Amino acid sequence: MTEEARKAGAHRLLLADEAATVRLAADIAAILKPGDIVALSGHLGSGKSLLARAILRELAQDPALEAPSPTFTLVQSYETARGTVLHADLYRVRSPDELDDLGLVEDIDRLILLVEWPDRAGTRLPAGRRLDIVLDVDPDNPETGRIAALSGGVLWKQRLAIAVASRRLVDAAGWGAARRDFMLGDASTRAYERLTQASGETAVLMISPPRPDGPPVRLGKPYSALAHLAETIEAFVAMDRGLRSLGYSAPEIFAEDLTTGLLLIEDLGHEGVIDAQRRPIPERYEAAALWLADLHRHTLPSILPVAEGRDHTLPEYDRQALAIETELILEWYAPHIAGVTLPAVTQAEFARIWNRLFDEVLAAPTTWTLRDVHSPNLIWLENRLGHARLGLIDFQDAVNGHPAYDLVSLGQDARIDVPAALELRLLAAYGAARRAETPDFDLAGFARAYAILGAQRNTKIAGIFARLDKRDGKPDYLKHLPRVEAYLRRNLEHPALEELKGWYQAHMPKLFETGAAD
Repeated sequence: MTEEARKAGAHRLLLADEAATVRLAADIAAILKPGDIVALSGHLGSGKSLLARAILRELAQDPALEAPSPTFTLVQSYETARGTVLHADLYRVRSPDELDDLGLVEDIDRLILLVEWPDRAGTRLPAGRRLDIVLDVDPDNPETGRIAALSGGVLWKQRLAIAVASRRLVDAAGWGAARRDFMLGDASTRAYERLTQASGETAVLMISPPRPDGPPVRLGKPYSALAHLAETIEAFVAMDRGLRSLGYSAPEIFAEDLTTGLLLIEDLGHEGVIDAQRRPIPERYEAAALWLADLHRHTLPSILPVAEGRDHTLPEYDRQALAIETELILEWYAPHIAGVTLPAVTQAEFARIWNRLFDEVLAAPTTWTLRDVHSPNLIWLENRLGHARLGLIDFQDAVNGHPAYDLVSLGQDARIDVPAALELRLLAAYGAARRAETPDFDLAGFARAYAILGAQRNTKIAGIFARLDKRDGKPDYLKHLPRVEAYLRRNLEHPALEELKGWYQAHMPKLFETGAAD
């Protein structure tokens, strides 16, 4: 490895044989995205083409892809699930100016570029986008061994660290030979891979590095801190073990790297709580409501162990968090969806109304609030018994909050139409279960808090979906907005929300232009 590579913080990997090179290719392919450049350097015969071909096969999800060396064509193009991938061999290029004729650096933001002999491109390949891999023969194992030195700029530092740490974790856990397939993520910054052994056994690699602080928005704190979103993977570990200690089906943790933010966890499978037409399966939704009732009958701790000498404290779902979430509708939905600009006095009135409503819910006893008990995060485990039939994922943002919040998440699922009749069935099932345990359970008071928190949650989600579109370039979430608006209107019909309904009617009339079934 060169002195320059050492200074750049290069990772030096020993590749004992071709299989190790193929595993490295899988690890690299897993973190590539459009705009990335993989620059492959090394002497003739060092394995550049082998590594490039293996990366292409991973990206194309085709282990039989021929991927011939582009020594004579200079550039080969491939269409993959990750977008267009160009494979270039610049050995015959004599001047960087020749790249203009090849179109190699055009539309670079939309391509993944694999380049052998990148030095022939001069400065045409942006350094900030490059993952440089220098290959050499391992002098201690010259027949099959290779040494790979990986380095990159600031944008690559964390991704490389994650890729290397992930390989170490899965190898140490006995999953080194497993196939790794990227799983579609959601609106979060977490990523997941499904690992499949030759035997068919599967596990899930959860990649959740420490959350970087965003810009301060209030009191010198970023939004994530104000809303009490998990900063590290330790919150997931703590809640996972807490849920499992109660006999619930959170994933078993097989291996962990808490520093990097990696977990190898049980794969709970694909079976969900909705049918092939994406409609709720009523019995499964009711089972989820009864599980919540069972959870809420327990006296639950606020401090949970993570590892030896390390604990996680659940934050309170306090006024600050509830308020900053509702204000997302003012910042994003109002200007970009409703088409209105709200003066400060109108926004202050919005805050005053919500503060009065928050007084009610904050006065009630609290419990674990997972915050996202909805269809994407519920797995149906037919072969288990009782409440263990419900598999639980995505609970790292749990807080201590009102028990009605998670029932709202279930009964007003932002991604699935939950008919009003089914929602009432869930409320009735939950209430009956709570009264069986606590005869004086106040169902009317719970329903009032349910409406308030339903309005709060759907106000927040309307703002988040508008933000995902406008700020993050993810317009697909807008298709769910009519449903979220309909849920919000449904909540606003409760007498407790009469004043809030009047505010919305006066200042966001678009909300009442029905676009989805109520």
